[in-house]
Amino acid sequence: MDKDVVLRIENLTFGYSKDKLLYRNFSLSLRVGEVITILGPSGSGKSTLLELIAGNLKPLSGRILKDSFSQVFQDPYSSFHPTWTIENQIADVADLNDMENYCQMMGIESILLKKRPHELSGGQLQRASILRALLMRPRLLLADEPTSALDNLIQLDVMKMLLKTLDRVGILMITHDRDLAKWCSDRIVEID
Repeated sequence: MDKDVVLRIENLTFGYSKDKLLYRNFSLSLRVGEVITILGPSGSGKSTLLELIAGNLKPLSGRILKDSFSQVFQDPYSSFHPTWTIENQIADVADLNDMENYCQMMGIESILLKKRPHELSGGQLQRASILRALLMRPRLLLADEPTSALDNLIQLDVMKMLLKTLDRVGILMITHDRDLAKWCSDRIVEID
């Protein structure tokens, strides 16, 4: 795989049953510096694609080659353990050296990271989820509706911050927000 390619999907075929396929010979390539957005209605297989890339599901045929990756999930409450502090959960998987810089860029008060997930709002927790994903230093960021829990101003700030990381990462994003996709994507892949 070319050193700038962080994701290559070749002839992916997948369905939960063989007579109803979500993907048939689907191919995609993503490089560092690119944002590709997957757009489609609920139930079309957008989140399933991320599960396949992460290795949680196995394709019927085809192959997926990927570099180091991290994920931002649509529901931040389900991506954190309820009884541990946010900081402890980030420290379990990531280097905290740049945490202060990222906190400033994302408008997160570092005191919030000393709290447990249920003590944060949905928007604060989603920003913490993005913070954790970036501190893992991925080359590929899988983002499932990464800004849906944020108000419009914070959404714009967080997306601008994510775009600043494109010198070292490629982003595969799922969203229902067509305007957001048009604004930040190099390519939009529509599935139905």
